[in-house]
Amino acid sequence: MSQRRNLVDKNHDLSINRQCDALSIHRSSLYYSPKGEKAENLEIMRIMDEHYINHPTEGVLRMQDMLFSLGFVVNHKRVRRLLRLMGLMAIYPKKNLSKLGLKKYIHPYLLKGLEINRPNQVWAIDITYIPMKNGFLYLTAIIDVYSRYIVGWGLSNTLEAEASLSVLKQAIKEHGKPEIINSDQGSQFTCEQWIEYLKKNDVKISMDGKGRAIDNIFIERFWRTLKYDYVYLHPASDGLELYQGIKEFISYYNNKLCHQGIDRKIPAELYKSVA
Repeated sequence: MSQRRNLVDKNHDLSINRQCDALSIHRSSLYYSPKGEKAENLEIMRIMDEHYINHPTEGVLRMQDMLFSLGFVVNHKRVRRLLRLMGLMAIYPKKNLSKLGLKKYIHPYLLKGLEINRPNQVWAIDITYIPMKNGFLYLTAIIDVYSRYIVGWGLSNTLEAEASLSVLKQAIKEHGKPEIINSDQGSQFTCEQWIEYLKKNDVKISMDGKGRAIDNIFIERFWRTLKYDYVYLHPASDGLELYQGIKEFISYYNNKLCHQGIDRKIPAELYKSVA
């Protein structure tokens, strides 16, 4: 709910009441504010996001070289700052550089060799950067690995753990709890707030190995589909437009789109026939 409140724009052509009706929220004093990045940085971020989808192992220097080839003269510090702002990190084997305070919250990867044969057995959660015409937001989504059904999602202007936890709580409220939830080792998922909630609800915790490109492959494939089929083709003017567009796309993805990974079945049919 807090993510949707952040999308209300007092400068939008629609009245506050109509925006709240469209987002299914009550009137609130919380409003969405675009990130304060200049236009060139927003364009650079959009280009790096699209490049990252196809080349997730490329780090700061290769991103810098790619931008040079397109005529953007940027130093490595600027590239690194923007990548961190986007929540992107090159995928390759690394030393364990986790902060000491977070080590106790890191859990092993539980999906290797696991037969996933029913809905709500395994959910996967992740966060991605979503560019807009004049800013950007972060999208959190949870996918049921068996059926590829998106059980929960939310937009936010922050990478804080609270945003991800809010999406998870809503998904559990609507669909029941999973047996296992898999995530990466990001700070949103290696904090006390996240871990204690899952333990309290008897949900097993699985986390990708550092530098493992395929551990959370199902949600990564969803990001690719979403961005190439909607986000890059229809850049939103503001948060409200983005929310409505993603809502429509996920409805199509869940209820109409056949997926090759599940024998060309529709996620909703597979999920709801058993769940």
